[in-house]
Amino acid sequence: MKIGFDIMGGDFAPKNCLDGAIDAAKDLPADVIIVLIGDEPLAKKYLTEQKADIGHFEFVHASEVLAMGEHPTKALAQKPNSSIALGYKLLKEDKIQAFASAGNTGAMLVGAMFSVKAVPGVIRPCITAMLPKENGGFGIILDVGTNADCKPDVLYQFGVLGSIYAQEVYKIKNPKVALLNIGEEAEKGNLVSQATYNLMKDSRDFNFVGNVEGRDVFSDKADVIVCEGFTGNVVLKTAEAFYTVIKKRKRSDEYFDKFNYELYGATPVLGINSNVLIGHGISSALAFKNTLLLAKDIVEAKLSDKIKQVFQ
Repeated sequence: MKIGFDIMGGDFAPKNCLDGAIDAAKDLPADVIIVLIGDEPLAKKYLTEQKADIGHFEFVHASEVLAMGEHPTKALAQKPNSSIALGYKLLKEDKIQAFASAGNTGAMLVGAMFSVKAVPGVIRPCITAMLPKENGGFGIILDVGTNADCKPDVLYQFGVLGSIYAQEVYKIKNPKVALLNIGEEAEKGNLVSQATYNLMKDSRDFNFVGNVEGRDVFSDKADVIVCEGFTGNVVLKTAEAFYTVIKKRKRSDEYFDKFNYELYGATPVLGINSNVLIGHGISSALAFKNTLLLAKDIVEAKLSDKIKQVFQ
């Protein structure tokens, strides 16, 4: 297995990227190779200084970098030798089985859609976030930012994608799927929520358990919570802000410590023909390490293949 890793992506690249890759290599099986895509001479020099085992890595030199503020579509076309463009080229040619980056998010999403493309039948691919449960487990919320507005059929598909992800990667049997709403009753919410509920209530594609409210997102009422990207992103950023406030007040709690994004690394893009993970721009070495470990789990679970089978 080969995992492509953009070492030029993120606010603290390439140091945090390389430190994360070094730490991940210590935990990954010997047959998993991390393909470092970026400034090859710099990467080799740094790994040598850190006395890292070069045998765990391969290198693909990228002479260009996509900045965070660049227009995604134009930048990919104008910078074919950038780390993101080369990562997608390798992924499309099956020279790597997964590609991870904390670089330009728009470019990563555009690259996914125009390079490896969406699984036939998937209307809109989406991204997820982990929700720590009070009972010690974890839930998944999707979408969290890719699709700000969604029609009922798109939200229904998020239920399918989230259920497959929870079951295949996190080994949650028959995951409980819920729709995020302003009330538990079927008639609550806006017209989109009501229509989506009616689509989901008789689903044979996943285990629908009804509506959940904002106060339920950290409970065990659901394993997969479905919403459009606007609401999902607000929930995600609120959870991140709460964790930041806890730390600023110098408080430590076993449960609230699980809100640390570094523990989960990146989010996969669900519904595309390969394995792509998008990381937070401020990712630390620990976040990058966990991104690479998650990439290995996703490849082993054959997640994109399982999604293709369901949508055939």
